Amino acid sequence: MSIAKVEPLTNARALHGPFDYRLPEAMAGLEVGSVVRVPFGRQRILGVVVGLAESSELPPERLAEPIEALEAGAPPELVRLGLWIAREYCSTASRGLQLALPPGTGAAGQRVRSRLELRAEIAAAGEKALSGGERLGVKQRAVLEALRAGEMSAADLASAVGADRAVLRRLEERGLIATRSSRMRRRSAQPDVGATGGCPELLPEQVTAVEGVVAALDGEVGAQREELRHGVTGSGKTEVDLAADEAALARGRGAIVLVPEIGLAPQAVARFRARLGDRFAVLHSALSDGERYDEWRRLRSGEASVCVGPRSAVFAPVGDLGLVVIDEEHDASYKQEGDPCYDARAVARKRAADCGAVLVAGTATPRPETWLELPRLELPRRVDGRVMPPVRVLDMREADPRSGPLHPDTWEALGAVREAGAKAIVMVNRRGFAPWLTCRSCGRHWDCPNCDVSLIVHRHSGRLVCHHCAHTEPLPRACADCDSTTLSQAGVGTEQIEALLAERLAPIPVFRLDADTAAGRGAHARILAAFGEAESAVLVGTQMVAKGHDFPEVTLSAILDADATLRFPDFRAAERTFAMVAQLAGRSGRGPAGGEVIVQTLAPTAPSIVHAAGHDATTFLAEEVERRRALRYPPFSHLTRIVLKAEVEGRLDRAAAELADALSDSLPGETDLLGPAPMFRVRNRHRRRFLLKAADREATIAAVRDTVENLAADRVLRDVAISVDVDPQ
Repeated sequence: MSIAKVEPLTNARALHGPFDYRLPEAMAGLEVGSVVRVPFGRQRILGVVVGLAESSELPPERLAEPIEALEAGAPPELVRLGLWIAREYCSTASRGLQLALPPGTGAAGQRVRSRLELRAEIAAAGEKALSGGERLGVKQRAVLEALRAGEMSAADLASAVGADRAVLRRLEERGLIATRSSRMRRRSAQPDVGATGGCPELLPEQVTAVEGVVAALDGEVGAQREELRHGVTGSGKTEVDLAADEAALARGRGAIVLVPEIGLAPQAVARFRARLGDRFAVLHSALSDGERYDEWRRLRSGEASVCVGPRSAVFAPVGDLGLVVIDEEHDASYKQEGDPCYDARAVARKRAADCGAVLVAGTATPRPETWLELPRLELPRRVDGRVMPPVRVLDMREADPRSGPLHPDTWEALGAVREAGAKAIVMVNRRGFAPWLTCRSCGRHWDCPNCDVSLIVHRHSGRLVCHHCAHTEPLPRACADCDSTTLSQAGVGTEQIEALLAERLAPIPVFRLDADTAAGRGAHARILAAFGEAESAVLVGTQMVAKGHDFPEVTLSAILDADATLRFPDFRAAERTFAMVAQLAGRSGRGPAGGEVIVQTLAPTAPSIVHAAGHDATTFLAEEVERRRALRYPPFSHLTRIVLKAEVEGRLDRAAAELADALSDSLPGETDLLGPAPMFRVRNRHRRRFLLKAADREATIAAVRDTVENLAADRVLRDVAISVDVDPQ
């Protein structure tokens, strides 16, 4: 008798699987990773086979049988990875496993099947029927005549001669045609931005980087299996990645290339597609379920062996994985915000280690953690031999307030871009027109009714918008409290900068790239393609405009309010500010015309801005590491954040108090427990936060996991949502 150990796809924390099911002979071929529908109490739910056994603790007659097996399942290695994530990030087995499943498979029972296409070809009897006197209907004859030119699909035949499936079925029954079903691939229509299939000659340091990967792939003694590739912006890291992928393919092995946000990297995707052709697949959430499923199947079957995508692509079913690349490794988008709050960089290291693959993390602005943990290879110069662009830091404390959000020197530089027929990128890390609306007469401030935050002015849509819960209301013309029309829109966002530039720099076009303009499917790629095709233009946006774009015509990059991130109560504030300024600086001066960078700030002497202006990552990281060491921040300690949410504040506080008591009793020594601290309300739910600062990471994770599961089993968390974020970003 065969027993399948099935983990139900349900997110209840108090439920502990797996559960045993007796396999009938018809399901004897099930393996670890198979997805099955099983009876579970009075329900029929989906589950994942996480193990197989010959016997069970329960007698066979007490074991139920699975109802059906789904078309596709996850590879066993991804099942193990999903269960590891559940343990490592204090989540449930169900949520960990769902990361590894085929797209479209979930706890709600949703399934996406392969799209099949009926294809027909003429048979020998059909040829004889056309040349002989056999009786044929008008449409039957038309079908056979059309098929003389070659095989056609049922859809094409219907379009060409008006023949429906019934006509094809009758012809097949007479033996005049042969039909078969073939799997169709659903493709996403994405414009290629700057696609090129050429293979440029590599610089010596690029060759060294590729040779290091090849040596590790070949298992040479002393070769590095993990590496931080630290290269300045424009140093050709993508070309090195492409060459490394081709080396892995030449050895019959697959590769995964992680990018921060696939929608913001259409140029990189286009280059991979142009070089690798059908061996390349892309997985990301902007694809439809059907498109993602087809790409997933191509990888699962081995038709494609290289996958490019954001953090979720770390779970791509690439066979015989030989190489994992983490592009722009510093980017915070590699951290999943929802449960499980996994870090794709840590998951990539785990998967590479388990598969014997080589791991390469590449960035111009490394995190202190990566800087200390991984051996480094330097790419110190741009591939075109050009120097990094000079950076001007403009002290906005000395600027005339009447000049508005842009310094006079910035306006002068933008005017020079217009006169030269070049391009510029302007970044302001806040979307909307203005972040606050206030009545000057009575002092009323417009807040979100569901969240304890201000509503953002969006003048283009004429709305006030909450960026946390998406609540909107019309932009008022007068104050509802005092009828005054003296309403003040304070602060600046991307919409306002776009309007100012369009007015002052006409006639050159101004494009805006932020979460509002890029919300539509493929909108980001269309905006970047339009910017790339324009003779002269300005691109305005949030941090989206600083991520990996390569436009040689850009001669000016400008960042407004560069020190805004320094005001955040976050020990990573300096690191993020340095990365933001340095990455935007890297967008300029990639062409023969050279370029410059302007940084507008109220903190011109802040070390992160000074070092970013000097393109000096090494000194910044050395100072930041020592600051972290002195304050015992990561990587010299380990953080875990726990957030409780509830609509009823009293119930939330009682649960928080019980959690605090339980954690105090279970956490290992030398662990600081901070909280519960109040957080601002979001979506009508009150929140409380705990922060744990520990020396022993594994013991702390185990204590938190056990505590949360015990409280859930005791119903302490009834009507209270809890999320655990290990290594919060």
